[in-house]
Amino acid sequence: MDLGIRGRTALVTAASKGLGLGSAVALAEEGANVVICGRGKDALRDAEARIRGVGGEVLAVVADVTEPAAPAALVAQTVERFGALEILVANAGGPPPGRALDVTDEQLAAALNDNLLTSIRLVREAVPHMRTAGWGRICAITSFGIKQPIPGLALSNVARTALWAWAKTAAADLAPDNITLNLTAPGHHDTERMRKLGATDGPMGDPDDFGKVVAFLCSEPANFVNGVALPIDGGATMSLS
Repeated sequence: MDLGIRGRTALVTAASKGLGLGSAVALAEEGANVVICGRGKDALRDAEARIRGVGGEVLAVVADVTEPAAPAALVAQTVERFGALEILVANAGGPPPGRALDVTDEQLAAALNDNLLTSIRLVREAVPHMRTAGWGRICAITSFGIKQPIPGLALSNVARTALWAWAKTAAADLAPDNITLNLTAPGHHDTERMRKLGATDGPMGDPDDFGKVVAFLCSEPANFVNGVALPIDGGATMSLS
């Protein structure tokens, strides 16, 4: 299937490894120009080499996307390098584990900054360029905790579910501009975060397979998929909604 994004420009944040990298590689394989960011220089360099290895045009930027000024800077660098921004994959590292009654105000504020406000800032900065292009695709990487809260991950459950509520509202606002906004809700994949959380029992998803689903949501054929939170969890979510 031709996803119709050859020559489009994508910004994928927190993409030096894991699900972000899988998404960036999949978009590059479809012919998109890709801008990636990450905090670790070595991991970012390896990610850049991998994307170039599939024939992708890539700009790698050392940045912490959760810093309040970072989204505007990343969008500006993307447009400066490629002249456009039509695809945004908003991703950020997850907060630490914690029980609901044990987390502090400071931890909640940090989680809301990293996993709610960061994505909102990215969308606000990207949308004007998508409106100029008359076409846009936004996909935020969250967690299957937005469908079924995960025990021991109170911070993630709260911040990511708030993002889902915001995104569901924003998707309707953006639809008249030919811009779609969807979420992916991954379950356990073979990533560094899952290993740190000790969540390695049972089936594990492949980050590269996950990335291909993201690429589809960012494609031309997915033009009528909007305001969706898609579980990619091997059937772990038991919710019917």
